[in-house]
Amino acid sequence: MFTGIVQGTAPVTAIIKKENFQTHVIELDDALLQDLQTGASIAHNGCCLTVTKIDGHKVSFDLMQETLQVTNLGDLEVGSLVNIERAARFGDEIGGHQMSGHILFTAKVTDVINSENNCQIWFKIPKQFKRFVFSKGYIGIDGISLTIGDVKGSTFNVNLIPETLQRTNIGNRKPGDRINIEIDPQTQAIVETVERILASNDI
Repeated sequence: MFTGIVQGTAPVTAIIKKENFQTHVIELDDALLQDLQTGASIAHNGCCLTVTKIDGHKVSFDLMQETLQVTNLGDLEVGSLVNIERAARFGDEIGGHQMSGHILFTAKVTDVINSENNCQIWFKIPKQFKRFVFSKGYIGIDGISLTIGDVKGSTFNVNLIPETLQRTNIGNRKPGDRINIEIDPQTQAIVETVERILASNDI
């Protein structure tokens, strides 16, 4: 489980590509490396990956074809920065919202509006998922727990404070970029339950 409170960013130092599979290596600082072991789960841009190798500060992860297709991790290049969150432990404070690390789809950045002490980013999502997006609802964007601002059709925005821009990679995003999206699991469950009930009443 994750909370959507990104602990920092890490650079990709190597990408080893094979057919329908790749391994990427990131460099973690001392704080993120503390007590880390192979088999542990770490969220990369919100996507839960398993540690396969630790070599000093270099940590390796394997990505299957499904992960490369559904998320933006297949777009990474050497030097790219990824948002990092270690898995939550029992008793940890949950400052964001509960997240699974399972990406549902990607959205495209359509506009970035910068103003003093604030940044607003607009995203376009596939139409079949817009029923899960509500103003003031929770959403996971590249692993960041954020509150949805305005919703217009298949687009929505979020407003970002300087702390979020400094701690994560979202301040580097530009129109056209693909962003990993995780819908709040409770929102998804409620919407799908209501849809099933309404559908059964129509029979």
